[in-house]
Amino acid sequence: MSHLKRFLVGKPLKSNEEGGQKLGKFKALAMLSSDALSSVAYGTEQIVLVLTTLSAAAIWYSLPIAAFVLILLLALTLSYRQIIHAYPSGGGAYVVASENLGQNAGLAAGGSLLIDYMLTVAVSTSAGAEAITSAIPALYGHQVAISIVIIIVLALMNLRGMSESANFLMIPVYLFVVSITAMIVWGFYQILTGQIPFHATQVVGGVVPGISAALIFRAFSSGSSSLTGVEAISNAVPFFKKPREHNAASTLAIMAAILGFFFAGITFLNYWYGIVPVAKVTVLSQVAAKTFGNGGIMYYVIQFATALILAVAANTGFSAFPVLAYNLAKDKYLPHMYMDRGDRLGYSNGILTLAIGSGLLITLFQGSTERLIPLYAVGVFIPFTLSQSGMIRHWWKRHTTEKGWIGKSIANFSGALISFAILVILFVYRLPDIWPFFIIMPLLIVVFWKIHTHYQMVAAQLRLPEEVAKHEYSGSTVIVLVGNVTRVTRGALNYAQTIGDYVIAMHVSMDENPNKEHETQDEFKRDFPDVRFVDVHSSYRSITGPTIRFVDIIAKNAAKRNFTTTVLIPQFVPKKPWQNILHNQTNVRLRTAFASRENVIIATYSYHLKR
Repeated sequence: MSHLKRFLVGKPLKSNEEGGQKLGKFKALAMLSSDALSSVAYGTEQIVLVLTTLSAAAIWYSLPIAAFVLILLLALTLSYRQIIHAYPSGGGAYVVASENLGQNAGLAAGGSLLIDYMLTVAVSTSAGAEAITSAIPALYGHQVAISIVIIIVLALMNLRGMSESANFLMIPVYLFVVSITAMIVWGFYQILTGQIPFHATQVVGGVVPGISAALIFRAFSSGSSSLTGVEAISNAVPFFKKPREHNAASTLAIMAAILGFFFAGITFLNYWYGIVPVAKVTVLSQVAAKTFGNGGIMYYVIQFATALILAVAANTGFSAFPVLAYNLAKDKYLPHMYMDRGDRLGYSNGILTLAIGSGLLITLFQGSTERLIPLYAVGVFIPFTLSQSGMIRHWWKRHTTEKGWIGKSIANFSGALISFAILVILFVYRLPDIWPFFIIMPLLIVVFWKIHTHYQMVAAQLRLPEEVAKHEYSGSTVIVLVGNVTRVTRGALNYAQTIGDYVIAMHVSMDENPNKEHETQDEFKRDFPDVRFVDVHSSYRSITGPTIRFVDIIAKNAAKRNFTTTVLIPQFVPKKPWQNILHNQTNVRLRTAFASRENVIIATYSYHLKR
């Protein structure tokens, strides 16, 4: 297992090698923007899917909807740049909401983001699987298996460290950036030169019978899913090389510019071409086919690049989830194991938790992107709303010393207002799709507080008083558990006599072989005449029960004499780890049983076999 781990994860890094894992803007853009950039592969499609439930003529409404999405993108970008400078230690929406709106608001933001990052991985890998099956129809029907394989690969890649992960991600991310840029530029060139005539299903401003505000709002909320991942850079500021805030803010601006250009370009080309969604073929695939010709080399480059970035877009979740879990664990709202760094200096437990959770989501929803996206959107717009609202309060508290605080507050207010409006739309019009969120989120906050209360109680009980009373014991009783008289028994008894004032050897006898039990007792008394031997009979073939009852009696009597009670459990350790399965695990069961005993000390004597 050790060799396999070294092969998959790599050699451990020293703690002082962490600087080599920090990211410049070029690598960080690849590692932290893959989720946001990849969402253009399905953002336009989600808008058009909702509009075409009325009629194909309604597709022209995707243009004004896209404009509002871009306004929200601008507001969020300005706001998260402010968060990066105001909270350079990372944590994003969780830290902002906790500090400015109270701990419950922070936990709501943090819990929503934890769920959202799992959904990020699930949606991205599912969309990647759909892109793969769109290009290779023979694989259709195996989306779930493909998604699980992608998650395993990404988890292993992240366990190897940020730097190696970023090196790998640069290929799919920048291939996607170059190929989509080429598609949009070439598409606009053909439109301007008249090579591709106007094929839209309806002119802009055309009357579409039956159009309603509810339909527009639903389309807008679905299209806003393109903005998920925008907050990831603000969560991961500590990953950047110095000056961290400057590099993170610049990377966010570059990402937002690329995302806005892609989203606007694809939405316009889709409208101009008059493309209507069809089963098994994505809208982006149809746009590429219309721009470059179906079957052309650039069409397949677009398909390949899209499949790659959708597959690795989940890496944004793998980058941000462990950091968020670390911040929650640091504040004692998640188990402390999420603060532990792995061999490659990443937060391995967070990475593994995310991989398992997202895999379960994909299996539960059968890899359906359309079913996952509404939950995906509500999971991200709650933190958006809370973080923007928290930043308004942040500037108000510093309005006497902060220059330009009014302009900054206006940007935050705009982002908070639009994000809240999208939440209302989701709650009103997508309730049948998002109702699980209203069960999961309250339960998660209850779990956070339960964990926090536990840590507080543990700290209160372990904290030393001002005057520490030193207890003086009169002696020590050691009970050595004996199965057979072997070298292990001899070694354990010799050790017990060095630490104990009073040593008892205890043996549990069964009904199956009474002659053997007598032989064990006689052999023990012959070899250890000075040690008290106690045989406890078990009629039900249980070792644990009789042992506990005997130890309880001895411990009670020892306490009266001011003696400590130690139970010494002898065991032999095979040379090879796999050989453990060939022997019973009585010692493990006994240690587990005695863990609940308050005044009994458990010790293990290990005898190592040589061959």
